Amino acid sequence: ENKDFQETVADQRATVKLLEKTLDVLKGFYNKKHKGASLLQRQEPAGPPPPPGFKSYKKNSGSGGVMGMITQIINDAKTEEAEAIQAEKDAQAAYESFVKDTNDSITAKNNSIVDKSATKADKEGELTNTKKELGNIMVELEELANENADLHKACDFTLKNFDTRQSARDEEVEGLREAKAALSGAQLTLLQRK
Repeated sequence: ENKDFQETVADQRATVKLLEKTLDVLKGFYNKKHKGASLLQRQEPAGPPPPPGFKSYKKNSGSGGVMGMITQIINDAKTEEAEAIQAEKDAQAAYESFVKDTNDSITAKNNSIVDKSATKADKEGELTNTKKELGNIMVELEELANENADLHKACDFTLKNFDTRQSARDEEVEGLREAKAALSGAQLTLLQRK
């Protein structure tokens, strides 16, 4: 785009420069008196005389001849150059605005990425800690389940053999009482002999 602009401006400037030189040469030629006669642009009749009933041929009052046409071309070239320069300024301003907006967007996206990466890292750390705690809890639950099974076995054994053990204890207690009584009687006998 800028290359086209540069070419357009260079072309228009070259056109203006060339036409201004041409205009200067023509002005010098038509304004110069050569051999005592003025060489101004003259209105030569264009073609044969007009037929009866028509007006005579004359130069259009709005036209300026060759020099007027060259002047108009110069003005058009200057206008086109000015329009190209303004269009380039507008395009440059739009480009700068676009670049600024793009850079701002990139910065915002990068900041968002950094924030989200930090959040992700925090959440991954929390997940790791939670998994570790879950593992510890699972080990503790397994240990408690094993202890529960051991206690259950011991309790089942105790409940299953409670009556048998109680009667054995009762018999043992009764045997101890009898032994105590027997020993109590033996002590009396001993005391009496002395």
